[in-house]
Amino acid sequence: MSDSRISADGGMETSYGFREVPTGEKQGLVNEVFHKVAKRYDIMNDVMSMGMHRVWKDAMTGALNPRKEPGYKVLDVAGGTGDIAFRIVEASNRQAHATVLDINGSMLGVGAERAEKKGLSENLTFVEANAEDLPFEANSFDAYTIAFGIRNVPRIEVALSEAYRVLKRGGRLLVLEFSEVELPVLDKIYDAWSFNAIPKFGKAITGDAEPYQYLVESIRKFPNQENFAAMIRMAGFSRVTYTNYTAGIAALHSGWKL
Repeated sequence: MSDSRISADGGMETSYGFREVPTGEKQGLVNEVFHKVAKRYDIMNDVMSMGMHRVWKDAMTGALNPRKEPGYKVLDVAGGTGDIAFRIVEASNRQAHATVLDINGSMLGVGAERAEKKGLSENLTFVEANAEDLPFEANSFDAYTIAFGIRNVPRIEVALSEAYRVLKRGGRLLVLEFSEVELPVLDKIYDAWSFNAIPKFGKAITGDAEPYQYLVESIRKFPNQENFAAMIRMAGFSRVTYTNYTAGIAALHSGWKL
């Protein structure tokens, strides 16, 4: 097990979990992971967070507090299954429009199906594209959200600068991500759970432990709270803050384009 986290200078582009891979290879490997788990993505999040991801996502939506008026536009990146977008649309009294962007077609397929069942299709657009190269004009969105997805992006600094570009002045960035646990005892318990139990549960649920092994390792490689906040500032955002959830198992980062 390794606890060497990436610094604010980056370095995730060649990190596939604890494995170093050649530049340019990570995205394909990550895509494979999400093609494999797309149909059981919610169960995967329940296993990895012990069910807490639902509470954290509700808190993220509450922090955003989307405007309850037509014309409010949010871009939810790496949000293929629609989890965050659905919450935002409902919190806006179905006034907001959410563009769900994901590089993985399997995840988007699950999201579009769920949107149809919830009667939310009119409020949502699903786009298959890369977070590092957004197919939108500058100053297009009131908010940019990404939940448990930024650590899977090879060049995080590029994704953050793209987020800054597509946000309107006064627009807000919200990033929810697994982070560094701040309580020593909880840290040990969480590590034991992550490395021993999660891949086994993954294998039992999907028949394949490997995607879960990668996801557990990728959490340990992701920059800690302070380092990631520094990356957000480097991308040009102002009033950058973060809030720890469950003693830092996850953290919500916030920044504004002012």
